[in-house]
Amino acid sequence: EAVFREVVSFTRDPLPARYYDKDTTKPISFYLPSLEELLAWTPDAEDSFNVALEPLKCRQPPLSSQRPRTLLCHDMMGGYLDDKFIQGSVAQNPYCFYHWQCIDIFVYFSHHLVTIPPVGWTNAAHRHGVCVLGTFIAEWKEGGQLCEAFLAGDERSYQAVADQLVLIAQFFRFDGWLINIESSLSLAAVGNVPPFLRYLSTQLCRQVPGGLVLWYDSVVSSGQVKWQNELNEQNRIFFDSCDGFFTNYNWQEEHLDRMVAQAGERRADVYVGVDVFARGNVVGGQFDTHKSLELIRKHGFSAALFAPGWVYECLEKRDFFQNQDKFWGLLGRYLPPHSICSLPFVTSFCLGMGTRRVCYGQEEAVGPWYHPSAQEIQPLFAEQRPEGDGQGWVKTHCCLADAWNGGSSLLLRGVIPPEVGHVAVRLFSLHVLVPPKIFLSMVYKLEGPSDVGVALELTAGDAGSCHVGGISTLSAETSSRHSPRPLRVPPTKLARWVGHCGQQLSGGWVQRCYEVNLQGCVLQDLWVSFSRPPGSREQEAFVCRLGELQVVDANSLLRPLPRVQAVSVSRVRWQRAAPEEEEEQRPARLRLSCALHWSYPLSHVRCFRIHCCRATGSPAEGPPGPEKPALLGLAFVNQYRVVDLAVAAAGPGTDGRVEFLVEPVPREGFLVPKAEWGRAALLYSGPHT
Repeated sequence: EAVFREVVSFTRDPLPARYYDKDTTKPISFYLPSLEELLAWTPDAEDSFNVALEPLKCRQPPLSSQRPRTLLCHDMMGGYLDDKFIQGSVAQNPYCFYHWQCIDIFVYFSHHLVTIPPVGWTNAAHRHGVCVLGTFIAEWKEGGQLCEAFLAGDERSYQAVADQLVLIAQFFRFDGWLINIESSLSLAAVGNVPPFLRYLSTQLCRQVPGGLVLWYDSVVSSGQVKWQNELNEQNRIFFDSCDGFFTNYNWQEEHLDRMVAQAGERRADVYVGVDVFARGNVVGGQFDTHKSLELIRKHGFSAALFAPGWVYECLEKRDFFQNQDKFWGLLGRYLPPHSICSLPFVTSFCLGMGTRRVCYGQEEAVGPWYHPSAQEIQPLFAEQRPEGDGQGWVKTHCCLADAWNGGSSLLLRGVIPPEVGHVAVRLFSLHVLVPPKIFLSMVYKLEGPSDVGVALELTAGDAGSCHVGGISTLSAETSSRHSPRPLRVPPTKLARWVGHCGQQLSGGWVQRCYEVNLQGCVLQDLWVSFSRPPGSREQEAFVCRLGELQVVDANSLLRPLPRVQAVSVSRVRWQRAAPEEEEEQRPARLRLSCALHWSYPLSHVRCFRIHCCRATGSPAEGPPGPEKPALLGLAFVNQYRVVDLAVAAAGPGTDGRVEFLVEPVPREGFLVPKAEWGRAALLYSGPHT
């Protein structure tokens, strides 16, 4: 363990306002409000807090396919709300989006010149295979002057702006830009927009794999701001210069009819705008948004849903989850899901928020929290009803009432009628070429008295010659859906991963582990099946809570796990505790803030859990006794800012001591022993008199 020494000092060391919240000094995501700041920006150490951990996951079909896509444009109350806090916050009832498998592109929108998406959104989206775009917007007279400054001159001016936009996307690891110019332009400036878009698109594609540049329907080729509500000859030159066109919202079906010929083979690159608030003359918004989607899909176009946070902003907060599910459920038939195609596949269904924090069934903290980066892969929220009357049903809901790991779990309610033996629900669409051996795990519990059987099922497709070994087939009619064999005697090298397989765990949870041997197969779907108890002939209602699902390549569990290296403590700041705190607690208290840095290959982790142990002692008394580590928070990069940690003041002749521990959370989803965590100690003494 590294040891760092500090003498307590109360001198102020101001932090850069762009990167830290002025009230809490917590790290925040930021925007660039001016052209001068955009052109002056260069990456520095403070920027690395905002870099996404998650690369854009492989997905099927790829975004480059011509299947019509769904874009979500997140515009909420000016942006940079609770989601700006990179390390999370204690927000009560925050907005949360979780229907990721139904969308393809996420745009973070605000009215600042350069909107850099808060890193929590990028991490959550990329985990689901969803592309993330920032926004470059110029509005009103001021925006027009800004655009003239870089567009009306020679190519060096607009190329400098484009180069900075590419550098920002590359550094922060998001995927491109929505360009929205809503200011009138001179003929010289509008003439340079197409080469600006072409240059930006070309450079972005070179530096950011799969990068996208989209143009919003506002300025026309004459330089005037004239929303067309369609792709036509007045704005086609911009469409031809970038990756896609986002129409304004006040269209009717005749606009779509005309656009079919204009778009030609690029219909999927036309994103027809739908204002969910239903402002203006629109076909359908709010809970009638499906009417707009129906026409858009009928004509083969992509859809751009603007401000679906309407369900949060305008309806009762207490009914948010119900309204969110209703809104997206009405759109379901028009939103084909995409498939995730990489392993390991691990999710605890955590929404990135909760009313308490739980770690593998053990409660760690009570109180509201919100951390978008901590959102795990979310399922296909649906109601599954097999064909035919009286065939039973299964509904899925996210639920904050209980959790196995994180802040929430997946609640499944259903009915098995007397006529059938089981019902099943598809939770995930995958497209994974399966390695020779995989391990699967499911953590669940049944609510209330119930003997319903719970099983994990998978659908395997043929990738050439698919050979199934060691798996019993459910039925002759559905030979591609299989029920895996339970893993009973695990290899000793996998002891950490399978440590609780087949056991009753704390809180009533049960973990089941499975071994699957497949050759030449593509894993396509994950299902959970519920079967009636032996001998039962009555209708069986059930409520089941899923805490975790895992699909892991067996070989990945045999590789050694890296160690956290070189933990350091820097940027130390001290504050005296508030008078009321001094009255409540003895000995005297201090508030410690500092930066932790360490070294670890980020491709191996889901996140880091940061802990501390606090103690004081005198040399005569010997070292202080061990304290149970207290969780401080989660990190998704190799650094963490500790803010206002309460520690005891060091007495005369004594050192105060606080130890920081960095726990890596492997992508395969198991606990790393504490002896293998990274650690650093800070010893501090009172100021010299």
